[in-house]
Amino acid sequence: MAEAPKKKKAPARKAPARRAPRKAAAKAPVKVKASAAPAGEGSEPRTPSVLSLHSLRPAPGAIHARKRIGRGPGSGHGKTAGRGNKGFWSRSGSSQKRGFEGGQMPLHRRVPKRGFTNIFRKEFVTVNVDTLAARFTAGSTVGPDELKGARLVRRALDGIKVLGRGDIAHALTVRAHRFSAEARRKIEAAGGKVETL
Repeated sequence: MAEAPKKKKAPARKAPARRAPRKAAAKAPVKVKASAAPAGEGSEPRTPSVLSLHSLRPAPGAIHARKRIGRGPGSGHGKTAGRGNKGFWSRSGSSQKRGFEGGQMPLHRRVPKRGFTNIFRKEFVTVNVDTLAARFTAGSTVGPDELKGARLVRRALDGIKVLGRGDIAHALTVRAHRFSAEARRKIEAAGGKVETL
């Protein structure tokens, strides 16, 4: 019988030679030129400031990349572009008016209302009779300028109104835009005069 031919052994593969790790190139220290000290100061050189115009940048984490939606599957925000699937809010032009509650009667129409705000109202700064008696001497004339000078009135919005709280014993000439009936009676009873502006 003929002998079966022997199979040749495949040559053993050599392990790839490991590269020697590269030695980190030693960086030469950067020399910083020290600016010369101005005349009349010490001989110590100034160190250059770290912050300069060319190194200004936002703080780390202060600026984020813009979300680029609808730019394909690879962006992570493609196809529906973060709007979900179907429905009113996935369409362009989807918006609702302020207070809309899905078609039911909104709160601002369900709540009962009473009264109104008069947009033509006049706001008067008030001063009382006892305050005038305490701050002004007998025979003096009291008007808007005098009241501002005495810091009883900061600014008259639509005028000054004198009210009748307290008593007044000396005569004053009071000039104002409005007087209550009691204030008018007390000022005139003390011998003073009332002038409506």
